[in-house]
Amino acid sequence: MSEQKELYLTQEGLDELKKELDELIQVKRPEVINALKDARAQGDLSENAEYDAARTEQAIVESRIKELEAMIEKAVVITKVATDVVAIGTKVTLEYVDDDDTEEYSIVGSSEADPFTNKISNESPIAKAIMGLKVGSIVSVDSPNGKYDVKILAIN
Repeated sequence: MSEQKELYLTQEGLDELKKELDELIQVKRPEVINALKDARAQGDLSENAEYDAARTEQAIVESRIKELEAMIEKAVVITKVATDVVAIGTKVTLEYVDDDDTEEYSIVGSSEADPFTNKISNESPIAKAIMGLKVGSIVSVDSPNGKYDVKILAIN
């Protein structure tokens, strides 16, 4: 039996998962069932492309429902955290030591990570390197693109 891994989410992230699950159960699942009924009514199922498409859609919807239910079950909501050290749920401003560039990142659980909005996973190389550290700390980050140093300028 596989070990249940905790899934760290913000309340907003958990609400989004619940909203998607509700949409699938209340809207999408009935639509697919109706599409299956309509396709069955057309007769011979062995060469019925609409029936095959509806069955495929049904499998996708049911799979996603199970996935979302499992995610919600494993969810650990990130509550307000202390901002004296980097942790999941904090925003951190980093300075890249070699080029004096600064970036602000939100540390979130892996399912909420979105690099385009500077939400990085707690499992990413940079987050792993800075977790538990305080403002002023300089740490070396081992990433797939090579090693680099960052300095923690602020934690909110």
